[in-house]
Order: sequence, then structure tokens, then C-alpha cells
Amino acid sequence: MPSNTIEKVILRLEQIVRAAIENNDNLGVFAQLYLGVTKQVRDGILNSRFQDGPRMERLDVIFANRYLDAFDAYKSGNELTKSWKTAFDSARKNDLLVLQHLFMGMNAHINLDLGIAASIAVPPASLADLKSDFDEINTILTNDIEEMQKKINKVSPLLFLLDWFGQKGDEHLMEFSIRKARSNAWVVAQRLSKKIDEHERKILISELDKYVSILNKFITEPGIFGSAIVRLIKWFEVKDADRIIKTIG
Repeated sequence: MPSNTIEKVILRLEQIVRAAIENNDNLGVFAQLYLGVTKQVRDGILNSRFQDGPRMERLDVIFANRYLDAFDAYKSGNELTKSWKTAFDSARKNDLLVLQHLFMGMNAHINLDLGIAASIAVPPASLADLKSDFDEINTILTNDIEEMQKKINKVSPLLFLLDWFGQKGDEHLMEFSIRKARSNAWVVAQRLSKKIDEHERKILISELDKYVSILNKFITEPGIFGSAIVRLIKWFEVKDADRIIKTIG
């Protein structure tokens, strides 16, 4: 059953994280990150950080339910989007870095789900009014990057090599990726909010899903040189999913 409030979303995410810790399951790595972000959005709503709190909660709930529905479908063996299936399948692999697990989840959830959710949360004519609150989420995320990076470094001490490989200088690879993905998501929301019929909408979403699932391949297969760096980083990473989940929480 879909969650209809942000508090119920948080409860569901907490359940997923607890189960992942108990089962030493990598699926909990992204869920833990997402739980922390959702709590920050909840707190932002309660503290009047957004221009329209009820609208932001509506967006957050619609957005979260796309992840929760995909998670439930995957666990029960039902059909789900290609983006989430490739992300969840990859989480079963033991050769991915903590950051790759996070990127797989962020890719599916931001590049696919966020634009769709934004286009549903408000009427097409009101989409522009959502932009300031939509951008405020970026501020929440980027402000938390430094602290999250410190937590990840505890379980992945050579992770700085990826920032070097990505040539982002002082800008963390995670911050760059999130900002770029959310920018793309806003473009998706604008496209889906135009006057198109349901058939056209489904085609656009299907094409987007295929594109996002392909992006997952670039995350898991970063080329010969990139793969060599990943193997080096992985050698020194903590291997137990339960310990990783607890550390980044």
C-alpha cells in the first residue's frame, strides 16, 4: 500500500534499512542514504523552510512511492522499470564500491523518478511555482555532501581517488552528480507537463527509462582505467553491508 504522508515514508524506509542490516543486504545502502535525506526534507517542512510545505510533502511522497513501489516489485518478482531493475540487480553484486551502490540508486531515483513525480505533484500551469522549493532540495543535499563523504570515507578510505579520476578538483564527484541529475530531472518535469496525451507520456517515460538504465552501465563499468581504480579502492573497503549501512546512517 502506497505511503500517503512523509512520516509513513520514513517508517517504510526504516523498515527496509533494518531488514537490510539484519540480512547484510546491499539494498540497504541507498535506502539508508535516502532515509537521511527524507528526514531532512521532513524537518525542512516542519521548520517552514519551503515556500509551500504541503506541496513539498506531496512531491516527496509521490517521489518516494516510486522507489518503494519499485522495491516491493523487485522483492516480489513483479515487473518494474528497467532503471530500478538494473540498480537492484547490481546491488546484489559484491564487486561494487559503496559509492557505486549510491550512484545506482540516485541515477534511477533522480534521473527517472524525480521529474515524473514533479509533473504529477502540481498542475502543469503551476510547475514553475515549484522551482524554488525544488531547488531548495539541492541546497539540502549539497550541504550534506561533506558530512556524507566523511562517513563513506570511514568504510572506503581510498575513495578520494574517484574524485581525482573524475577531475572535479574541490568539487566532490557526488555533489556534481546529484546537481546534474536534478537539473536533468527538472527538464523531464517540464517535458511531461506540456500538453501531451497519456500515450505520448508513456512513450516519453519509457524512452527515459531505457536511457537511465543505460547510464547504470557507465556507473558499473567505468572503462579499463576506471575499473582498475575501482578494484584498488574496493580492496581496502569494508565488505560487510550491515556495517556500511550503520556507518553512513
